[in-house]
Amino acid sequence: MSRSLFTPILIAGCFILLINFALRASFGMFQIPIATEFGWPRAEFSLAIAIQNLAWGIGQPLFGAVAERFGDRRAIILGAILYALGLVLSSMAVTPVQMQLYEVLVGFGIAGTGFGVVLAVVGRAASAENRSIALGIATAAGSAGQVVGAPLAEGLMQVFPWQTVFLIFAAIILSSLLALPFLRSPQVATRQELEESLGHVLKRAFTDPSYIMIFLGFFSCGYQLAFITAHFPAFVTEMCGPIDPNGPLAAIGIETTSALGAAAIAVIGLANIAGTIYAGVLGKRYTKKYLLAGIYTARTIVAALFILLPMTPTTVLLFSLAMGSLWLATVPLTSGLVAHIYGLRYMGTLYGFVFLSHQIGGFLGVWLGGKMYDITGDYTLVWWIGVGVGAFSALVHLPIREAPWAAKAA
Repeated sequence: MSRSLFTPILIAGCFILLINFALRASFGMFQIPIATEFGWPRAEFSLAIAIQNLAWGIGQPLFGAVAERFGDRRAIILGAILYALGLVLSSMAVTPVQMQLYEVLVGFGIAGTGFGVVLAVVGRAASAENRSIALGIATAAGSAGQVVGAPLAEGLMQVFPWQTVFLIFAAIILSSLLALPFLRSPQVATRQELEESLGHVLKRAFTDPSYIMIFLGFFSCGYQLAFITAHFPAFVTEMCGPIDPNGPLAAIGIETTSALGAAAIAVIGLANIAGTIYAGVLGKRYTKKYLLAGIYTARTIVAALFILLPMTPTTVLLFSLAMGSLWLATVPLTSGLVAHIYGLRYMGTLYGFVFLSHQIGGFLGVWLGGKMYDITGDYTLVWWIGVGVGAFSALVHLPIREAPWAAKAA
C-alpha cells in the first residue's frame, strides 16, 4: 500500500466519481420540463428517479462482486456503457413507463461507476493511516460533481431541449473511461480474508448485529439525500419567497426561484466538499459510530428548523450550506467502518449491500415525494418523515461494536 495520500489511483477515482455525481445530481432539474412537456403528474417522473435509485442500490453489491471477480476496471467499463445507454434511451422516452424502464439502466450505470466500486479501489490502495482521509477526498469529488451538475443541466436546457441534454450527458459519462489506465490497486487482504469465500463472509456479516445496524442506519441517508436531490429544485421553485431584483442574488444572475433551486443543489455540493473531507479526517481520530450518530442528529435538527421557518432565499441558502456540510459526510465513515470491521477483501460487496439500504431509502424518498405532492399539493409530510428516519439513524448507530472481526473472534 502506498503511504502517499494523493496517488494516481485516488485522482483517477475522484475524476470518475465527479462525473458520475455531476450527472446523477442533475436529474431533479428535469422534473418540471418533462412534466410540462408531456403533462405527466409529478409522481411519474419521480417514480422514474426512484427506480433509478433502487436500481443503483441493487446494482451496487452486484458490481462489487463483479469487480472482485473480474476486476475493477471491467466493472467500471460495464457501468459507463449502461449509464450512457440509459441516458440515450431516456432521451427518446415519450411515456412514463418508458422513462421508468430506462432509468433501470441509468441506475445500474451509476452503481458501476459509483461509490461501491471506486471507494473499494481507493480503500485498498490507501495505507491504513490514510484510508479514512482518502475515502473522504474521493467522496468529496462526488460533491464537486454536484456543484456543477445541476447548474450545467439548467444552463444546457436554456439552449437545448432536455432530450439533447441527456445525449450530451451520455457522452460525458463515457469520457470518464479516460481515467481507467490509472485505476489499479493491489488486492490487500489478510490470510484469513483470502481463505474465506464471499458466501461465508456475507453469512457472517448478516448474522452480525453491528452489520445489521449499519445497514439500517444508512437507510435515512438515502431517503433524505435522494428526496432533496430530486425534489428540492421544484420545492424551491414553487414555494420560496420572491428574489429581490436589486439584491445580491440577482446581481450574480440568480433572478428566478428556478435558478435558485439549481444554485441550492450546487451550494449543497460545495459545502459537502469541505464537510466530507473533514469527516474523513475526524474518522481517522475518533470513533466512527459516534461521528455518524452526530451527523444524523445534526441533519435532523437542520431539516426540522428549515420546514418550520418561512422559506425565503436566505433560508434556502442557509439550509443548503448546513445540509451540504453533512450531505455525504456519512459515506467515508460508513465505508471506512465496513472496511475496519470486516476487512478489505470483500469491502466492495459488503459496502454494496449496506448501500442497498441507502438506495431503498432513496427510492422511498423520491417516490413518496412525488406521490404525496400529487395528493396534498406540497412536500411537508414527506419532509417530516425524513426528520423522523434521521433521528432513528442517529440512535441505531450507538450500539455498533466497532472492533474488527479478528479482534471479536480472539
